[in-house]
Amino acid sequence: MRVDIWSDVMCPFCYIGKRKFETALAAFPDRKSVEVVWHSFQINPTLAHQPDKDFYTYVAELKGQSREWSIRIHESLIQTAKSVGLDYRLDQAKITNSFDAHRVIQLAKKDHLTNEVEERFFKAYFTEGALMSDHATLIKLAVEAGLAEHEVRQVLDSDRYADDVKKDGEKVKSLGASGVPFFLMNQKYAVSGAQTSEFFTETLTRAFKSWRADNPASLEINNGPICTPEGKCE
Repeated sequence: MRVDIWSDVMCPFCYIGKRKFETALAAFPDRKSVEVVWHSFQINPTLAHQPDKDFYTYVAELKGQSREWSIRIHESLIQTAKSVGLDYRLDQAKITNSFDAHRVIQLAKKDHLTNEVEERFFKAYFTEGALMSDHATLIKLAVEAGLAEHEVRQVLDSDRYADDVKKDGEKVKSLGASGVPFFLMNQKYAVSGAQTSEFFTETLTRAFKSWRADNPASLEINNGPICTPEGKCE
């Protein structure tokens, strides 16, 4: 069964949602029959490159508030992240456009490495303070996640996958999503937002039951002595 997930690597709830979904999937009895594919969605496609601003400052200016106000209102977000094992260092998170990062994620689909690239990019942004528009940084992170350096470099030196990023965003909007993270299970069951692991488990169970009804499990055959149509008995 396929699970499609739309996210932005600079979305704090997307990383939290990833962890909560993974907790549910790890405990799911039929997890080996689940394929997870990540898709692109930019929260702010027109976001300007502002690496001199951290997450706190950017939100404060966006809302017309002080940086101290921003730090205060994000404390619960940091604690939520901590509750699922994530270390958010928003004072180091640099504001920039994530479009090129999403093009690398599109490349990762070819090798079924979207999950690995997403994970590395999330950690780099929220914990390590990486500049997610810098090509050298993206190449380094993508290679650490398993992609071939020359392929990543070729993508970033061109406009490859630009249309795919945009199409991913258009697709999820057509499904009725107003934001990310957005999870689509078996093309029938949607979950919007960083829900609880229990909620993900419930939806996984319903979606898998529906998928299994359309895709019966293959038979397990325990072999013993047989005779074949060719007349061989063994």
